[in-house]
Amino acid sequence: MAQKGKRGFAAMDSEKQRQIASKGGKAAHQKGTAHEFTPEEARAAGRKGGQAAHERGRAHEFTPEEARAAGRKGGLAAHERNRASSNAPPATPNGAHNNMGQGTTNVAHEPVAAAPAPPQHHPQGSPHPGPTPDNTERGGQG
Repeated sequence: MAQKGKRGFAAMDSEKQRQIASKGGKAAHQKGTAHEFTPEEARAAGRKGGQAAHERGRAHEFTPEEARAAGRKGGLAAHERNRASSNAPPATPNGAHNNMGQGTTNVAHEPVAAAPAPPQHHPQGSPHPGPTPDNTERGGQG
């Protein structure tokens, strides 16, 4: 039996297939018959694609800088969504509140003083106000 060659759409090069598929997708959206993903479907599809990419070794590996930037961007977006639902003013990129135009003065804040240092360890035999692990056997007397 003779082997059949590819015909029609399958015989076209991938770029031509991509162009035709793109036109079909655009037409479906204009017509209103295109599938629109729900957030749950989109999450599941993204998860599936990410797992496949990791299995094939094609997944993007984030540098620490990229990961920090992505986390910051996501955190700001979530913060903005929460603010929008509570009708609060938007946050600035560094996380400070923007009170401009609300009858307040934008003042640079002084740095907060550090908490006092914890007491230093006293050697045995030196005066100390209470029991420590070193002098509990002597009744807490320094």
